[in-house]
Amino acid sequence: MKIVVLKSSGNTHGSSNLLADAFIRGAKESGHTITEIDVYKANVKPCTGCVACGYEGTCVQRDDMTSIRQSILDSDMIVFVTPLYYYGFSAQIKTVIDRFCAFNASLTGKQMKSVLISAAWNADSWTFEALETHYKTLVRYLHFNDCGSILGYGCGTVGMTESSEYPQLAYKLGKTI
Repeated sequence: MKIVVLKSSGNTHGSSNLLADAFIRGAKESGHTITEIDVYKANVKPCTGCVACGYEGTCVQRDDMTSIRQSILDSDMIVFVTPLYYYGFSAQIKTVIDRFCAFNASLTGKQMKSVLISAAWNADSWTFEALETHYKTLVRYLHFNDCGSILGYGCGTVGMTESSEYPQLAYKLGKTI
């Protein structure tokens, strides 16, 4: 299976990427092909809502979304990786998600598999509620097959994350996809 992993943390060696790397290691060991895209470093402009794309065409903006779009459409699974800065997707990955409108029908027609990986400092039971709701709405709207989530509660530092169960859970999820 071809898997595209969209990483969105400005902290390259931070907790959410640590969890993503564990997932990737497991997925590679199971024979899957991985394409990693660091959307934090990508030049992706926000959607303007002009609808020149007709919801299934070329976007008027010329940026890195063209290659990101192709990587997504060439894949069987998409993995959203985001730190939980303020109870939702990071701005960087949200910008990419908003640009999905230019290839909406292609996405819904593929019925891709998906995974959500996130890490948060907070460990309260409600910490990931808004993120989970947004992700589940995307999955439903885009006809994705949700294959699971790794939500790292209390993973505010790399040390906290490394000493938690979440890296092993991420590895197992990647291994069993």
